[in-house]
Amino acid sequence: MCNVLIVEDEAVLRLTFTRFLEEEGYGVESAEDYEEAASHMGNTHFDVVVTDIVLGGKTGVDILRHARETSPGSMVIMITGEPSVETATEAVRLGAFDYLAKPVTGDALKRVVRMAVERINLLAERDAYAAQMDAYRRELEALFHAVKEGIVAVDATGEVRQVNAAAAQMLGENMNDMAGQMAEHLFKGPLQQASEALSRTLQTREEVAEFRVEATLHRSGDKVLVMSTTPLENGGKASGAVLVLRDLTRITRLEKQLAENHQYQNMIGKSARMTEVFDLIENVADTDSTVLIYGESGTGKELVAAALHYTSHRANGPFIKVNCAALAEDILESELFGHVKGAFTGAVRDRVGRFEAAGGGTILLDEIGDISPRLQLRLLRVLQEREFERVGDTRSIQVDVRIIASTNQNLAQKIEEHSFREDLYYRLNVVRLELPALRERRADIPLLIDHLCKKFNSTFKKEIIGLSSSALELLVHYPWFGNVRELENCLERAFIVCHDTVIQPGHLPPEISKRPLHTGLTPTPKQDGITEDGQANHEEIDRMRVLEALERTDWNVAKSARILGVARNTLYQRIRTYKLARPEN
Repeated sequence: MCNVLIVEDEAVLRLTFTRFLEEEGYGVESAEDYEEAASHMGNTHFDVVVTDIVLGGKTGVDILRHARETSPGSMVIMITGEPSVETATEAVRLGAFDYLAKPVTGDALKRVVRMAVERINLLAERDAYAAQMDAYRRELEALFHAVKEGIVAVDATGEVRQVNAAAAQMLGENMNDMAGQMAEHLFKGPLQQASEALSRTLQTREEVAEFRVEATLHRSGDKVLVMSTTPLENGGKASGAVLVLRDLTRITRLEKQLAENHQYQNMIGKSARMTEVFDLIENVADTDSTVLIYGESGTGKELVAAALHYTSHRANGPFIKVNCAALAEDILESELFGHVKGAFTGAVRDRVGRFEAAGGGTILLDEIGDISPRLQLRLLRVLQEREFERVGDTRSIQVDVRIIASTNQNLAQKIEEHSFREDLYYRLNVVRLELPALRERRADIPLLIDHLCKKFNSTFKKEIIGLSSSALELLVHYPWFGNVRELENCLERAFIVCHDTVIQPGHLPPEISKRPLHTGLTPTPKQDGITEDGQANHEEIDRMRVLEALERTDWNVAKSARILGVARNTLYQRIRTYKLARPEN
């Protein structure tokens, strides 16, 4: 409810004006002179003061001045018995909202008071909006300087208008010194790409997607920066551009270090399971012991066999591979042991078999669980006596060869089913080497992705710097029943369809990109009773991504989770798992 003060020395008019305004719902008080009016104004705030100019003693003008000093927001309406242009001008000059000429009607008084109240409301809304905008501006300014990404804004001419603290720190410059410079002068030499990208955006009003800049800067040293530019518009017209910088120096160094430290032969991994595999290969490589490699399809059994060969004293000898599942029994027998001319229809000449060709080296019998009982018996003799006969021949041939077998089948179960010889199994199973499935060593996935990105960049002549956080999250938590081979095929497809510098979820196969993300940290059980270890030992790259996201958002978990593309509960779990804590100020 608005409060109104009536100042009038005639009692009848005071009473009349009071009744008029009370009918409109206003709270009304009245005074007959300056002293009484001043007393009321000292005790109560009045939105509107209606005063006669002519009063006993001091005048309505004195009341106007008093109102201006003690209650600047009050609207003062002057009543005069001698209306003229000069009177109106003087009233307005002194700050009156309006004036009324006597005799004053009820309608006229109500109308002018109503207009004064509307003016008060409009001014209040304006002030509230201005205060809100000022607070919003200050908040934006604080956010502008708080974000971890560097931001440089230029106007339509290329002059730097705004720079945040992160950009100045990355570039080793002073924010105040950067403002006012032309972008082409600020970004030169090793940073020339930034100047060119800004110029292109200003000319074409098109975004320049993320590009990588590696530079040695005078004040901040070696830097790996990822930059992008976006046009600024005001009312549909180009008003400038924004350069956004992300500092990947630390994580790039870490990834390089990890890649160097966690590659064995052509295999990559740092999880406890893969470390055990590498240790076992080193221990058994320089012996002639038979090795049986277990692992699902796509886990890299052939790579392990190659590592066993090329790190052994037989490295200069041949490495012969035979896919036992790909050939019919008779053809496989001839492939393994060779044949003499006339041994069967089509045998027009003698042929050397794979065992004989592997002399002095290593033979890999891949998918050993698929060979027939007859070939199992012949293979058992080779393992026992290191000799065999060619098909159709009676002469024995001695062979110096190391035998490595691999399978994705459960041979113990095949023995129970009487489809695999038990004595052959024990001959093959001298050293058993089990390769974990990719879903059991998720900590290795970022390393494998980095390796494959380098490979496909070379193959496809592209410069893709890696995966977005959300795309990486999808790959880390996908089950990968096809293991490393499936991951490699997935990334090859992504490289083919990606025309940007960063692989996004949309570049991944639909069965991955559209799959609901379940990112709990509970270890995934493995078949045959082997439990997960890679998930419980999250590698340092993922820890760094989480920490950097938290630092960028001033440890706002909700915002950090959106940046990483994970649920908040998942991020809380990671914070606990990695024992991360916000540094004390």
